[in-house]
Amino acid sequence: MKVETVSIDKIKPYENNPRNNDDAVDAVANSIKEFGWQQPIVVDNGGVIIAGHTRYKAAKKLGYKEVPIVVADKLTEEQVNAYRLADNKVGELAEWDDAELSEELNKILDINMADFGFKDEPISNVLDKQEDKYTQKTDIPQYEVTGEKPKESELVDTSKRDYLVQEIKKANLPEDVKEFLILGAQRHLKFDYQAIAEYYAHAGKEIQQLMEDSALVIIDYDSAMKNGYAKFLDTVEELKNEA
Repeated sequence: MKVETVSIDKIKPYENNPRNNDDAVDAVANSIKEFGWQQPIVVDNGGVIIAGHTRYKAAKKLGYKEVPIVVADKLTEEQVNAYRLADNKVGELAEWDDAELSEELNKILDINMADFGFKDEPISNVLDKQEDKYTQKTDIPQYEVTGEKPKESELVDTSKRDYLVQEIKKANLPEDVKEFLILGAQRHLKFDYQAIAEYYAHAGKEIQQLMEDSALVIIDYDSAMKNGYAKFLDTVEELKNEA
């Protein structure tokens, strides 16, 4: 397999691509920024993308001028069309083992996996999943001290929010528009929920109550679902109602 780097302008998406991948672009862009190019874009002899439309859009979003590609010059036109569909379809056939996934995510402390599409949740083991999905149960999380109390500065990464606020303040805009945009910039705060859980375990009752009210931790599942802080599988909710 020969990988070559070319100008991004020399390749183009397949115009009839049936896969809607817009929701995945941000996560893929974050992956490329964090890990670099580990998968080239596969194109045909004419530079039309066979596999890698999301990586192409992510590169565009990141402002990259060049991308790595592999030219699939040994495939027939029918094979190209089949491969384009198969490459997207085969990923749908795999499923996560939630217990092992949770264990693996818990090993990653310095990289925010929410950037790559993993849901950013206050607790990692909300469900104790069994082999049969119809025997799932919910357990109230236990917040216990396991280490040193984190510093408040370690609980949230404000760097992107701060950058946006700085740019908004410099912009030549009406003050009311700036105020609105600054409010929107708060969406880019990145909370470290593992550190928050440890902080919560060390905190006094008043601070814990305020953290619960702010949904930084979840104690009452029913209240959390009602307020939209947590969502569970329909089957789990049905089982709770039958209990």
